[in-house]
Amino acid sequence: MPTYKTPGVYVEEISTLPPSVAEVSTAIPAFIGYTAKGPKMARINTLLEYETLFGLAKPAAFKVQTAEDTTTGLKSVSAVTPTAAATAPQFLMYYAISHYFKNGGGSCYIFSVGDYSGVPAKADFEAGLALLEKEDEPTLIVLTDAINLLTDDYYSVCQQSLAQCNKLGDRFAILDVLGGDVDTFRNKIGTNDLKYGASYHPYLQTTLNVQFEESGIEIEGQSSSTPTASTWMSSFGTNAIVVQFTGDASASPKVKIVAGDASSPVEFTIASDVLTIRNASTKTGQAVNAAWDAWAADASNDAAGFDVNESGDGSGEVPHTSNASVDLTAQTASSSTMTLASIQSTETALYNQVKIALSKQRVTLPPSAAMAGTYARVDRERGVWKAPANVSLSAVIGPVSKITHEAQEGLNVDPTAGKSINAIRQFAGKGTLVWGARTLAGNDNEWRYVPVRRLFNMIEESTEKATAFAVFEPNDATTWLKVKAMIESYLYGLWEQGALAGPTAESAYFVNVGLGKTMTTQDVLEGRMIVEIGVAAVRPAEFIILRFTHKLQEA
Repeated sequence: MPTYKTPGVYVEEISTLPPSVAEVSTAIPAFIGYTAKGPKMARINTLLEYETLFGLAKPAAFKVQTAEDTTTGLKSVSAVTPTAAATAPQFLMYYAISHYFKNGGGSCYIFSVGDYSGVPAKADFEAGLALLEKEDEPTLIVLTDAINLLTDDYYSVCQQSLAQCNKLGDRFAILDVLGGDVDTFRNKIGTNDLKYGASYHPYLQTTLNVQFEESGIEIEGQSSSTPTASTWMSSFGTNAIVVQFTGDASASPKVKIVAGDASSPVEFTIASDVLTIRNASTKTGQAVNAAWDAWAADASNDAAGFDVNESGDGSGEVPHTSNASVDLTAQTASSSTMTLASIQSTETALYNQVKIALSKQRVTLPPSAAMAGTYARVDRERGVWKAPANVSLSAVIGPVSKITHEAQEGLNVDPTAGKSINAIRQFAGKGTLVWGARTLAGNDNEWRYVPVRRLFNMIEESTEKATAFAVFEPNDATTWLKVKAMIESYLYGLWEQGALAGPTAESAYFVNVGLGKTMTTQDVLEGRMIVEIGVAAVRPAEFIILRFTHKLQEA
């Protein structure tokens, strides 16, 4: 209450409305993995922003086998196979982000822990999780690129992500079943903090095209009539000279070293792929090489693919070839292998066929990125309390393996440890659907379902941030009333939207605070204001049971 000492009119504004609860975002995923440009961290909103800050995917390498019709001479593609070793890491971050946005994803965080030159390591992901722990906004953890780790390392990182979710209480982990091995997943994931994570199975065959560079596509099976560049090289004398020729595969390079006059300067002439060297007798390789450099530097002389260099230290004398031409030794044999870039202008028809064949190469991805996008889309369109299930996935051809009703029984219900795994299934006439909404704590009556856990995450974090104003306020009935009214107003709004179960607001939630209700005198003396909040979260109708009976005719 201000003190007035000067006569006059004073205006006082009295606040009668309680503070409001600002709802936090529920689907801001954090992706941890490897990028073309890294390591670094950034918040992005579009795939274009990702490409600008982190680059594109690591180009894939393919080997294309071709066949030639002996009658027409036309060439066609017979097979396309990856040339990368099976053990090479498949960096999937770019494709995962693309799949995330195609499935409805919005703003997200990228934690790049390295570039494509490194080898995936558990320490990198642990460092990424440590950075993520310092960020408040992310609410989902996605570890798509971690599938490149060793089995034990992968599940160790998964356990650390679940532990972080439990520690902070504001995020949820979407995990992949490494290699589709369900039994190993259940054995390795442990039993701690399972209510803060969900897993999806199997991997997805997406419509995303594999990125490649034309220079990295090998074309095999060409006829020998199609020349390719090759190299020939031979040494003349001990520590004297080396003659090299680079040119068309159909060439037959030769060298003729004529004795000539030792007192005259070295001369070079080239005709019909034959290099003739005159007056080289008694001269060292150094001298002949120096003469060649001077001759080749003259713009009026055409080396025609030849080059002369010292052999060893060049101190030896250059021998003559008795006026005979000597064939150079082929270093790269005339080959039928070429790259896609090399045939762009010479073999246009084949080039277009190869491009079409490569466009059919699709990316196989773990489902975590697509599910993060699905979470975001469902949250935006229906609300975090709606189970992200019975929804279609975009940019997906189908799961890599089909799951039957009987097979899903063992995934959905795990009587041993309760580690439920949500199936992604393909249904005739419907496409690929997410067919499960359980957390890894599948036997827990409180935290069995993904929307229940995430709804509580949202309510808890939103009310935590909103009640910060009451810190150091008087711990009396006025403050209690403000806090209670604020939380009740927020919960009433959720109930109106259908997030809470109950025919009336009173049956859907309660908020208690006060001396003798939630606090003792000792609590007040020690500065504690305790608020008890109870909400009846809606749960998904997982099993729809229709019971039919015969009804007897009554008339």
